[in-house]
Formats: sequence, C-alpha cells, structure tokens
Amino acid sequence: MFLAWNEIKKNKLRFFLIVGVLMLVAYLVFFLSGLATGLANLNREAVDKWNATAIVLTEESDKSLPQSFISTEELDNIEAKDKAILGQISAIATNGDTKQNVSIFGIDKEEFLMPSVSEGEEFSSENEVVASDNLKDEGFKIGDELELSSSDETLTIVGFTESSRFNGAPVLYGELATFHKVKFGEAAEANEDKINGVVVSDDSLSSIETSNKDLQVTEIENFIENLPGYTEQSLTLNFMIYFLFGISSVIVAIFLYVLTVQKISMFGVMKAQGISNGYLSVSVIAQTFLLAFIGVLVGFGLTILTGQFLPSAVPVSFDLTTMLIYGAVLIVVAILGAVFSVLTIVKIDPLKAIGG
Repeated sequence: MFLAWNEIKKNKLRFFLIVGVLMLVAYLVFFLSGLATGLANLNREAVDKWNATAIVLTEESDKSLPQSFISTEELDNIEAKDKAILGQISAIATNGDTKQNVSIFGIDKEEFLMPSVSEGEEFSSENEVVASDNLKDEGFKIGDELELSSSDETLTIVGFTESSRFNGAPVLYGELATFHKVKFGEAAEANEDKINGVVVSDDSLSSIETSNKDLQVTEIENFIENLPGYTEQSLTLNFMIYFLFGISSVIVAIFLYVLTVQKISMFGVMKAQGISNGYLSVSVIAQTFLLAFIGVLVGFGLTILTGQFLPSAVPVSFDLTTMLIYGAVLIVVAILGAVFSVLTIVKIDPLKAIGG
C-alpha cells in the first residue's frame, strides 16, 4: 500500500486520468440505475401500494388487467384471507388547462386497496376521486373538475395520495360505481357487477385458491413483470449497466498494462533486489483499489448532486442499496482488470529487464 500510494502521488496526472475515467463510468452506472428504478416505479407504484400477495384475473386475459372481465359474484369462488375488487380503465383527463393520461381504479373504500390520503379527504360519493400527487406537478389541484376523453362523466378531485402510478399513468381512485359510469356510460347499471380483477392478500400464495377454472391466480411480482413494456425496459437498462461493468474492467486493464510495460525495467531492478512477486502484485492490486474507490466515490457524489437539480418530470429514483452494490461491483471488476498487469509482473525476468 505504501508503494502504491507513493507512486500515485508522484504521477498525479497519469493516475488522475484513470480516476477520471472510472468516475465517469461510475457516474453513468449510478445514473442508469436511478433511471431504471424510476422508470420501474412509473409502472408499479400503485401495485406496490396494495401490499398484496396476488391478483385473480381471467385465464384468457394473459395476466393483463384491462383484458380481464369477471363478475363480483366470483368473490365467493376465491379463497383468501383478504379480498378486494378492482376495476381499471385508462383515459385522458383535462382540468381545462392541462391534459394528462390517467388510470382510473374503481374500488371499495372499505377494502385494503383504499390508499391513505395525504391531502384533502377520501371520496364519499360517485364521481369523486382521490388522485396521485404526481398530478400536482402538472397543475392539478383539489376541487378540479376533470373531463375525460372516453366518457361524458366529470370527476372531481377531493384528495391526493402519495405517488401512485400504474403503467406510467397517475391513478385516480374512486367508487366502483364511478368506474362503471366512466367505462359503460348509460349501460352502467346493467354492468354494475363487472370488474377487472380481484386483488388478494394472504400469508402465502399457496393458500389462495379459486374453484373457477376460468380464473387464474397470479403472484403480484409476476403480474408486474407482465405489464406492457416493463420487462423489456428493465432488461435494456440493466444490460447497459452490465456492459459498463465490462467496459470498466477493460479500461482499467489497458491503463494499468500500459503503465506496467513502461515500468518493466524498474520492476526488474526491484525483483533483482529481492522484492517478491507477491509484494509487487499486492502493490498493483492496492493501487487499483485506491483508484477505483476514489473514482466510484466521486461518481457517487456527482450522481446524488445531479439528482438534486433534475426536474420532477425526469423519472429518476436513486436506491441507496442498489448504488452501493453497483459501486462494490465496479471496484471488484476494476481489480479483476488489474490481473493482466499482475501476470506481466510475475513473468518479468530481472536480468532481461535491466539489460543483462
């Protein structure tokens, strides 16, 4: 460690470039991880608020909530500790000034799907809704009357709940009757028993059963993974992060190998003086660790700082645990990249290196 640190201090510019490259890679990895988390939240926030075990949909819906249509009578055919009915429809809402894609959830306020209200009050009658507070950033407020593109109904915001988005759209929570009026219009009464699914909560997935073979019990995480574009989006960003890990390793390997080749004669002299391969190898590894640690630490700090200035429209959410794991991985792959330099040092012949 002593030798590694002294060399870094002596060749500041050379090692500053290595740290700079590692810092940029770390910054990009951390930012992409935040983007991946933020985009995932756009799709699943409302589902996570359920704190549910599974959702029951029709088997032919292919785990898609909008494509599933069942009757409230099916509640008797489902065995679970807690059950909650759910109707869902997507629409475009406008308060006169701003248009916004929304997802309308028809629920029973006495069941566990009812979200906690952070501002205003709960809905108490038809056409009243509790909205995701993400809509406040778009200019929506309590008391706004919302016109819908797909219906003649007008909804009134009476309260807000903390971040609740489904499939990228802020959620409006209302009575099941409100959902029926928006979805079926004049035929609402004739379809008052129609819902899209039943959300269930139990101690284990195996405890949830349905006697109707046309219904399928889907574990919540599996349901989320089948949301349109969710898996493809996550895989794309994660693969970009994994490629950056490999790029980081290659960059470190190239830099350190070039530096090692430039110092072959010096290593030859040191080995001729009796300094072991083990000591020199540990010195290179320690040097790589220091460079990677500093680069990752600076990249981490810049990422957090950048997050403070990003507008709310940018879907970035930094998860500290994930960032720490990725930081540790970056340091490890950087050390692995130093292995080539270590192998080069071990193969140095002292006599040849010093021109003997």
